[in-house]
Amino acid sequence: MVMLGREELGFEENRSLIEKKMETLENDPGFVDSGVYLRLGLIVEEGKRLNNNKPPPPPLVLSRLASSLERSVLLHPQDSSSSSAVTVFDGRSPPDITISQYLDRIFNYSRCSPSCFVIAFIYIHQFLDLTPAHLTPLNVHRLLLTCVMLAAKVFDDRYYNNAYYARVGGVSTRELNRLEMKLLFALDFKLHVDPHTFHSYCCHLENQNTEGFQIECPIKEACRANKDTWRKTTPESVCSQTTAR
Repeated sequence: MVMLGREELGFEENRSLIEKKMETLENDPGFVDSGVYLRLGLIVEEGKRLNNNKPPPPPLVLSRLASSLERSVLLHPQDSSSSSAVTVFDGRSPPDITISQYLDRIFNYSRCSPSCFVIAFIYIHQFLDLTPAHLTPLNVHRLLLTCVMLAAKVFDDRYYNNAYYARVGGVSTRELNRLEMKLLFALDFKLHVDPHTFHSYCCHLENQNTEGFQIECPIKEACRANKDTWRKTTPESVCSQTTAR
């Protein structure tokens, strides 16, 4: 058997090319750091999956999403004077439940993956970008419920039906069916979210400060560079009847 030396293998000539390919990906603009997913609670480290059979704490993404939505709502506290701004998602009065409580309720009862809340955030942004609507106390709950349900249907392997989500969200099944269709047509049935867009929104949510001031831009402007890529009460009392038909 003849053993080839480094020269015969082209080792020296190809070393620089190999080293270049083996460089760290951190400087690659296409690199996605999974650390943000861990911090938001979208994925769980293997050693933390079981903790004396105790349920895991709510993922950080819930509080960050609530913070972002609440700040956006503050920009339009009762923006229903313009008929063009009224949507099928608008109720007659604000529900007697905070956005944070509503998110916790959806998460606890729907058992959807935490990533669905990031997808829902993207759908909300796209809906606002494609319509004249703004987030207000009258529409944020219904829009959130519909977007989370749709995200679970698209990205989760298992999900509950509309009747179950309607009971969780405090609306009728008939109304939720109508909200789902309105959202689908508003988004032109374009529900795919590419990894880069997903990561961008995760970074936006991670940078949301929950202590009382806004670090980044409102949801209407959030991640606009990516727009081309694309406690328990009676459940029925959570949301009031809608105004737009």
